[in-house]
Amino acid sequence: MLKWCSRSIFLQVVIGLVIGILCGVGFPEFSAQLKPLGDGFIKLVKMLIALIVFCVVVSGISGAGDLKKVGRIGFKSVVYFEVLTTLALLIGLLVAYGSGLGEGANINLSELPAGDAAAYTSRTGDLHGPVAFLMGLIPNSVLGAFADNDILQVLVFSVLFGCALNMAGESAAGIARLIGELSQVIFRIMGMIVRLAPIGVFGAIAFTTSKYGIDSLRHLGGLVLVFYLTCAAFVLLVLGTVLRVSGLRLLPFLGYLREELLIVLGTASSDAVLPQVMRKLEHLGIRTSTVGLVIPTGYSFNLDGFSIYLTLAIVFIAHATGTPLAMNDLLTILLVSLVTSKGAHGIPGSALVILAATLAAVPAIPVVGLVLVLSVDWFMGIGRALTNLIGNCVATVAIARWEQDIDLQRARGVLAGEQGLAFKARPSAD
Repeated sequence: MLKWCSRSIFLQVVIGLVIGILCGVGFPEFSAQLKPLGDGFIKLVKMLIALIVFCVVVSGISGAGDLKKVGRIGFKSVVYFEVLTTLALLIGLLVAYGSGLGEGANINLSELPAGDAAAYTSRTGDLHGPVAFLMGLIPNSVLGAFADNDILQVLVFSVLFGCALNMAGESAAGIARLIGELSQVIFRIMGMIVRLAPIGVFGAIAFTTSKYGIDSLRHLGGLVLVFYLTCAAFVLLVLGTVLRVSGLRLLPFLGYLREELLIVLGTASSDAVLPQVMRKLEHLGIRTSTVGLVIPTGYSFNLDGFSIYLTLAIVFIAHATGTPLAMNDLLTILLVSLVTSKGAHGIPGSALVILAATLAAVPAIPVVGLVLVLSVDWFMGIGRALTNLIGNCVATVAIARWEQDIDLQRARGVLAGEQGLAFKARPSAD
């Protein structure tokens, strides 16, 4: 038993989660000081994300062979991301408005602490409008993009670098090999950091339990409950259908990713499992170049859970503050959210910052109302991260199936627990 426990990250994270809850309930004052354990683990992970994105995107493009294929995968990814996130935004909007979420709360705007909202609205200046968004994709310098850990800017440079490396061919083979070897080293470092996940989960859960209490979800419980039910329905019905059409079943797929999902559950961050998820998708039989292109891009552009949260929270704030919403207000919310929901990854306090930016672009709804969701944002962050991660994994399978870049026989065998299957190498070109 002890030997199995020492090898299983899944079991270690479960133990950390349980001990964290017990510690938070039994020793609240001590647990309140454990926040650095969770924060430190997330910081360790984030310090490598930009390098990982650079290495996997460059390796994926340079090793994909024909650049037409790279462009085709990129185009299909963007189309898929837009369709799914738009659907998620629309579902969140319809659920919130149709259920009357927040109605009857009768919140007095004058009683809301505007200072709390100012901390987030002060960082929304560069998020308004598609032109500002597109300009923000271009880094002032390459080193600056890495130093600021701006994933979107790193992604843009990585695509350009990978395309140039692909076009250079044999004359740049040494650089391509060096980046491939560097990625192996970075992945090993991330593997070492992930071994600390049980400690990070323990610290994060103990602190949260001590601060909010074991029954914290009762506060603004309607919003939290509706959000989780909507995310669950989206995963089961929408993503489950996409996966089924792609030739796989959802529940075995989620079971295959159980360790990664549990780490996200404890840390409320999908960054911590980026390398492991990519390795598992490759092991499933998906071509490495496809995984390397779709997953990093999806981390910034395919935020299904965040999209549901955004429209759900906006309508909740409108209803709770007694703000009437006309049809043109709902359309404005949807159209503005289509822009602001992209690129939320990598912005400090991204959910509340993007929420503030979206509220500021919809004059009918008071921006100060975002303080209503502050106390439950961490809990909703878990649902956002889980749904985002599942959405990106399903997207990779769907696009790989679209491109015929997945060995379905192997994938079904792996999901069925047949670990002895030998990996069938795929050709590097079409």
